[in-house]
Amino acid sequence: MSRHFAFDERTYQYLLKTSVREPDVARRLREETQKLEQAQMQIGPDQGQFMHLLVQLLRARKTIEVGVFTGYSALWVALALPGDGRIIACDVSEDYTAVAKRYWKEAGVSDKIDLRLAPALQTLDALIDARQAGTFDFMFIDADKTNYDNYYERGLRLVRTGGLIAIDNTIWSGRVADDTQQDSDTVAIRRLNEKLLRDDRITLSMLTVGDGLTLALKR
Repeated sequence: MSRHFAFDERTYQYLLKTSVREPDVARRLREETQKLEQAQMQIGPDQGQFMHLLVQLLRARKTIEVGVFTGYSALWVALALPGDGRIIACDVSEDYTAVAKRYWKEAGVSDKIDLRLAPALQTLDALIDARQAGTFDFMFIDADKTNYDNYYERGLRLVRTGGLIAIDNTIWSGRVADDTQQDSDTVAIRRLNEKLLRDDRITLSMLTVGDGLTLALKR
């Protein structure tokens, strides 16, 4: 028996109306992003608020984000961090992150976000080389899917025991469940999902939030 409730648009809007406390600056960033050609890459406000809650529950001070886009998820996380909290934010797009920086500044969180414009694997490897392994509380992965496993493995080294890795798009609009879908992105996510199920280094939960949000707690 299926226990997943299929949301129609009316029900989803009700969820947003009755449970999401989206700051005005985040709302305006989300609405500006929705006008962009790649708007589908942005997470929803319910997911942003959920990540905000996770960061507070973890009492996180030091986090990593792989895939910034226009900075909506980083904004939610930064607002949850204490004054001395920091995000290492990895992206390669100057154009999209220029939007992010405008809203981070307006929200007063620019000092919390260290934007690294370089291939994320380079940034993550540099952190490991700088002896930062085991010092991060939270990591959010939402970037190129074919590198998801590489980001995850670096994340396991960088996150502390009891720290959390959140991985976006792990349901991938259901394509991972369709064996006829063999494009590189779908195959990469499918293989990672299968690997995570067997990985005894973590405690695992895949949630039907957004396009699928997997939580991996480092043991």
